[in-house]
Amino acid sequence: MKQLAPTLGNASRTLSYLLGGVVVTLAIAAMTTSLSIQDIAQWMGQVLGPTFVTLLTIMVAGTLFCWVNILRRTGETAVWLEAGMHAANGITTLALTFTLLGISLGIGTLADQTLTPETVQEVIRGLTAQFSLAFLTTVIGLPLAALLRALILVTYTNIRAKQARMPLLTGGQ
Repeated sequence: MKQLAPTLGNASRTLSYLLGGVVVTLAIAAMTTSLSIQDIAQWMGQVLGPTFVTLLTIMVAGTLFCWVNILRRTGETAVWLEAGMHAANGITTLALTFTLLGISLGIGTLADQTLTPETVQEVIRGLTAQFSLAFLTTVIGLPLAALLRALILVTYTNIRAKQARMPLLTGGQ
């Protein structure tokens, strides 16, 4: 029971950071485009798909949970560093997997249709939709994974540096 309180506290902080990040991201997207938040959410569902968005959210939450545990020095921080790095790398893998999926779906769409001057526009429209999935998952996933890896590593390194200086500040005691 004693172990449950810090875990719940860290989970609560993780959820707060995740939701805060979503709100800030949506606000920036709404300010820089002429779209409403509802339009942005609908676009994400159509272009990226609910599977990608759900898996991405789970992996980001996992990475943030590890980061919060490093920040709060819960348990062995090196373990949380490793887990956080693996979760962030999982985002890269997810993005590249969906890139390949989008390309494969686009090629599959092309293979299933007869290409004539009358059907070229429709075929290109179908390819564009599939390739949008392919490229946008990479454009979103890879920078996000890099940002989360940097967050985890810089936080861990900062804490380790402070711990190394601590004996010097207290006179070696």
